Amino acid sequence: MSSFRRTAALVATAGVGLAITFAGSPAQADVDAQRAQRTVDVRLIGINDLHGNIEPPTGSSGRVTLADGTTVNAGGAAYNATHIKNLRAQVKNSVVVGQGDLIGASPIVSALFHDEPTIDILNKVGLETTAAGNHEFDEGYKELLRIQQGGCHPVDGCQFNPTYTGAKFPILGANVTKVKTGLPALPPFWVEIRDGIPIGFIGMPLKDVPILVDPNGIKELQFGDEIKAANKYADLLNLIGIKSIVLLVHQGDQTAANGGPNGCTNTPGPGQLIAEKVSPKIDAVFSGHSHQHYNCTVKDPAGNPRPFIEGLAFGRELSVVDLKIDRKTRDVVRSETKAENKIVTQDVTPDPAIQAVIDQAKTKSGPIANKQIGTISADIVRAQAPTGESPLGNLIADSQLAATTGNGAVIALMNPGGVRADLTFPSSPQNEGNGVVTYGEAFTVQPFGNILQTVTLTGAQLKTVLEQQFTATRTIVLQPSANLTYSWSTSAPFGSKIADLKISGTPVDPATSYRVTINSFLQGGGDGFPGFTVGTAITGGGIDLDAFAAYLGSHPNQAPPALGRITTIP
Repeated sequence: MSSFRRTAALVATAGVGLAITFAGSPAQADVDAQRAQRTVDVRLIGINDLHGNIEPPTGSSGRVTLADGTTVNAGGAAYNATHIKNLRAQVKNSVVVGQGDLIGASPIVSALFHDEPTIDILNKVGLETTAAGNHEFDEGYKELLRIQQGGCHPVDGCQFNPTYTGAKFPILGANVTKVKTGLPALPPFWVEIRDGIPIGFIGMPLKDVPILVDPNGIKELQFGDEIKAANKYADLLNLIGIKSIVLLVHQGDQTAANGGPNGCTNTPGPGQLIAEKVSPKIDAVFSGHSHQHYNCTVKDPAGNPRPFIEGLAFGRELSVVDLKIDRKTRDVVRSETKAENKIVTQDVTPDPAIQAVIDQAKTKSGPIANKQIGTISADIVRAQAPTGESPLGNLIADSQLAATTGNGAVIALMNPGGVRADLTFPSSPQNEGNGVVTYGEAFTVQPFGNILQTVTLTGAQLKTVLEQQFTATRTIVLQPSANLTYSWSTSAPFGSKIADLKISGTPVDPATSYRVTINSFLQGGGDGFPGFTVGTAITGGGIDLDAFAAYLGSHPNQAPPALGRITTIP
């Protein structure tokens, strides 16, 4: 790690100018050889939304759908490491980067140790830098600093290894500042040097982090506009002589149709807006957050092409961008850029050093993770129907209602983003087809540890919350317990979509009060539901995962709940 790179990040954080003297020059013979070559080849290898999936993910989360509709099993950190090593071997000058959410919302094998196993693995594979995502803030800003800097967890201590030394790569947040001072809360950029050429990486989460995580953990932070932040630091990098600039942004788009790993079938959204509008000084845009895959070329504000790329979540794909950099100008030759999403297939030899970390985590988490908590009779999936509900979302809402009837709850609502994986049958390799669900598998479905809270809402306030599911920029349909039914109109204007709202078959009275169970994330207005914050008479419950586990335990051979709680009308 060069002193230049350290200085660049520190000076950028302080918000002051920087004069550079490039140290560590190659021998004169090497310089002469370099001058004989007009360009430098640099390979960028990006990974996004790993979410601590160090073991191969299961079910649909462990497959990649190709353009022809066939699927390939993919993912797993030990396979990922081998693919990264192979990709690096093909191009001498390679840089491994991340686009955020590498930790957080993780399976128990990593989450039980506050994702220290995942950081250990990323250190070992040589990740050079990453953008922060929203899930890096799941346990708050102070915990993110501990993840970066090292030290034992203040409550749980060091449970994975005797010490924790921190991430060897900087976690970037160019648009994250401190409320009181306006100064950067995280390093805004990082610089790598390859064959004497500096390459700047600007990294950041999406500006909507405050509605995606517990606000109590980030109350000292503010999250700014992504485009403004990217342009600010692109100008700074350019000023100090760094002409090759890459944006790592934890924001992306949905896909309109399956185009395979390298189709450009994204529905233009916030990711593409950023990719098109950020400074022409930025040569490539790596994106994340949407858990989709696409490989697009967009035009920057000056009309020049640049890649806009995202790989599938959970370590199933690596986004590879090959650059040619002109030695004289130190800038990217845009016309020579090539981009591709590479599938992390499982037909390579897993990296033994990485597998050793995984095995250690499995051994230490095993007594908890392998405990049986229930059984299922078929796959219970999180995929949402056109109405917005899903079998697994319905099941979780039912479990939360059952756990809080003592609080007077009459319905429960679950945010779909909190349902992280399917329950598959047979759900464990060792269960011999009997549908066993382990605590570890339930944890993978619900990893956040949110507190259940029951609040009082009037019928009118409940309808307002349900109307907030639909906006011009997003649709997030809350998962309802079985006794809540309604219809929503696909054509009615925003604010007037909900109809035929009933609880246990009885129409909801706007003036009547109802006890509604939600998790603490929603109660704080998470996912853009401010209507929940007006709830009164808040009564706390248990942990959401505990409610789910208890429900599965009391309902053996649980079948997928039927859909139909929500219907649509023209």
